[in-house]
Amino acid sequence: MEKNRILIVEDDKEIRDGIEICLKNQGYEVLKASNGKEGLDIVKREKVHLAIVDIMMPVMDGITMMMKIREIYDFPVIMLSAKSEEVDKILGLNMGADDYVTKPFTTLELLARINSHLRRYNKYLAAIDEKPDEKIHVIGGLELNEDTVEVSVDGKPVKMTPMEFKILQLLMKNPGRVFSAEEIYERIWNEKAINTDTIMVHVRKIREKIEINPKDPKYLKVVWGVGYKIEKQ
Repeated sequence: MEKNRILIVEDDKEIRDGIEICLKNQGYEVLKASNGKEGLDIVKREKVHLAIVDIMMPVMDGITMMMKIREIYDFPVIMLSAKSEEVDKILGLNMGADDYVTKPFTTLELLARINSHLRRYNKYLAAIDEKPDEKIHVIGGLELNEDTVEVSVDGKPVKMTPMEFKILQLLMKNPGRVFSAEEIYERIWNEKAINTDTIMVHVRKIREKIEINPKDPKYLKVVWGVGYKIEKQ
């Protein structure tokens, strides 16, 4: 069975080496880079299952690297940020990062996030490989195919990250039903919701992709004080 391969992109050698030791002890293969440009070069050469990317780095920062990764690749990305980089953290999530960990962090916290995202990503890859009976959900001009892991709006394909796909899938399978951010988090992550900021960012990103006018959405509605739903058409 192929080992999961994790890329660490961090300019602080001590942090980079510390994460490497921790991951190797857990049986992961590790690739390392000291800036975003080196990280991108590795991504183009090697198969990567998950990347841990620092925000502030020389040559190429983590946000720029994140944007370039998402042009082609859909593996999970966990961003590392200092507490002072709150705006950059939200920007990173908007650009397609799946999660973030604030420095200083414990190796146990980082490992829990890594294991959670890899479980989901490996299921996502398995879903692409399998070809069972088609499961297609259609609401108005919005179409989601569970088997091909594809989304389209009015016949035009829309590129989704694995996380965005899972959230949209949950909402489309239950049209009209309102899900709280906590419930979405717990269903997708399979763990208790501690921080639901990630859900808010992912929902905003989904809306930008599927709505003609995200400020006046046709499909993905917010029920203020309650949660989110896909409107029945």
